[in-house]
Amino acid sequence: MSPPPPPLGRSRRRGGRSDHAFDPALDDQELIDARNQFTQGRWSDARALLVTTGNDWDRRGHRLLGLAEIPSAVDWAGDWLLAEPESADAATLLGCACVVRALRPKAKADEAARARQACLAAARITPEDPTPWLALLLLDRGREDGGDETGRLFEEVRSRHPEHHHAHHVMTAQLAESHPDSGQDPLHEVYDFAAWAAEQAPADSPLAVLPVIAHAERYRVLVAAGSEPDDPVASGHWSGRRARQVMKAAFDWWLEWEREDHPRHRVDLNFLAHAKVCEGRTAEAAALFHRIGPHATAAPWSYANRDPYAAFTAARDHALGTP
Repeated sequence: MSPPPPPLGRSRRRGGRSDHAFDPALDDQELIDARNQFTQGRWSDARALLVTTGNDWDRRGHRLLGLAEIPSAVDWAGDWLLAEPESADAATLLGCACVVRALRPKAKADEAARARQACLAAARITPEDPTPWLALLLLDRGREDGGDETGRLFEEVRSRHPEHHHAHHVMTAQLAESHPDSGQDPLHEVYDFAAWAAEQAPADSPLAVLPVIAHAERYRVLVAAGSEPDDPVASGHWSGRRARQVMKAAFDWWLEWEREDHPRHRVDLNFLAHAKVCEGRTAEAAALFHRIGPHATAAPWSYANRDPYAAFTAARDHALGTP
């Protein structure tokens, strides 16, 4: 009898990309429906969707970025803004769409400047909304010459919504990349940041999972630096006392507070499932995979230079006992 496949699949060649398309909408069917219309240049459903979303800032950011991902989003958002020049929703969508375009591999040299101007224009129209600042944070994070303003932009988001889920994830990924040669330093700043954010948040906040995010992001950095093996089973990163405490606390939070109402709920579940697989806790991972369903995310399954969908499916099949 042949052994089961490795829990995270095989490493891919450096620079390789998955053929699987991960849907940023996750399980938001209302967003998917509005996006289908927006793809055809019909923005009335997108407008209605954003009106009903209101100032649910996490959901608003999730939905605006989901709409911004379609290839023609800059054009359609521009048409909407021309028709309704005072629309904060149209202006913010245009800013998000410009950021997505600027971060594509073959973006023109002036796209980043245009994206920044569009986001700042949106921020002037709707000063209470953290979403234009989230888009700028993503722009700064994603550019090769970015990174200098990350902290300031994060504070712009946090001053408007202290528990902003996406912004905390971006900041965690950024902090994890400092001092890649320091190895498994339990006092690394990313761990302090994640612990602080989790402690500051209300008891039911999904930021309770942020220490697990920090652990996964640091593993990504250490593998890339060559100081950790790309096989989590062979790495002590997932088996130390601190790692076990972090993962147990996050799993216990999930059992007690599972926030299915949060728009980025599946992001947390993917990180938790990945952590449990790396830890070797198959039964706990299986419970998480049942909740994830088809809503896989590229991160963290792509970490350690793996094809994310192959890693996800191999880990899921292993945890669920699929032959």
